[in-house]
Amino acid sequence: MSGMLRSASSLFGDLDVEVELDAPIGAMTWYGIGGRADALVRPRTIEALTTLASRCARSGASLRVLGAGANLLVADEGVDGVVVKLDQQTFRDVKYNPDGAIDRMKAMAGADMSKTVMDTARRGLVGLAHMAGIPATIGGAVRMNAGGAFGAISDTLETVTCITRTGEQVTYPKSELRFDYRSTNIPDSIIISAIFHLSEDDPIAVRDRVKEIFSFKKSTQPLAEHSAGCAFKNAIDPVTEQRVSAGKLIDEAKLKGTTIGGATVSTHHANFITVNPTATAEHVLRLLELVQKRVYESSGVQLEREVVLWRRDEGVSA
Repeated sequence: MSGMLRSASSLFGDLDVEVELDAPIGAMTWYGIGGRADALVRPRTIEALTTLASRCARSGASLRVLGAGANLLVADEGVDGVVVKLDQQTFRDVKYNPDGAIDRMKAMAGADMSKTVMDTARRGLVGLAHMAGIPATIGGAVRMNAGGAFGAISDTLETVTCITRTGEQVTYPKSELRFDYRSTNIPDSIIISAIFHLSEDDPIAVRDRVKEIFSFKKSTQPLAEHSAGCAFKNAIDPVTEQRVSAGKLIDEAKLKGTTIGGATVSTHHANFITVNPTATAEHVLRLLELVQKRVYESSGVQLEREVVLWRRDEGVSA
């Protein structure tokens, strides 16, 4: 454990939180592999979270937020500092404007994306169906502007509320932020909620649309295998300057089925790295690097990882 957290009580000992020291966070990811965190903290209130954030900033302790664990690889040596998980009820609530026709939804950052999509569909609300089949919390999805062939989460986003490093709450309208392909410029470490614009429609039609999108994903992606979703972002071709499918580039480099240790390039969809019980995070990382090298050699395109890597001593603050 890092020196900072030997005096852990000064960071969170008096706060309304649950704490697990030396926590196995790698096992909490979709890969199910990787190391441990010095401290995993589950705040029960927004006040506890804001105080923790400001204390970490003052002490220099790194602060990371663990969402659904998709799109994340935890290094075998684990991570230092504090990992926050927003899975207490305060951070999982979803509320709709209560009077008259529903046209707004406020979702806390820890709300599950799949459950929220299904809830809006049951209510006949249009605005999130295109997120069907994307594993994420609301906060994690907003942070990376998650999406797919049918759209991105920012399509119906109105505002994002965050906690700054000094422990203040600030709300940004969408117009003040930039949402690009799988990225945002949200400046603050912690997203706590987001408001979305919705519209009412026939619930059967909305549910059918959700089923259609999920069926498409199920038929094209290895959802039954252990992976972290797409391994790489779709890239910009240096010749055409158009975005090209990373899976197509990996397939053309004849990398399907390539294996290092317990990690394999999926034969079902080349942009997925799957793992078996013998895999380590190092196996996955080495395979990601090999894929980048081979794709560059075959196409001249430099792939950028979509999978986020957490490792010790990187001073991560988001």
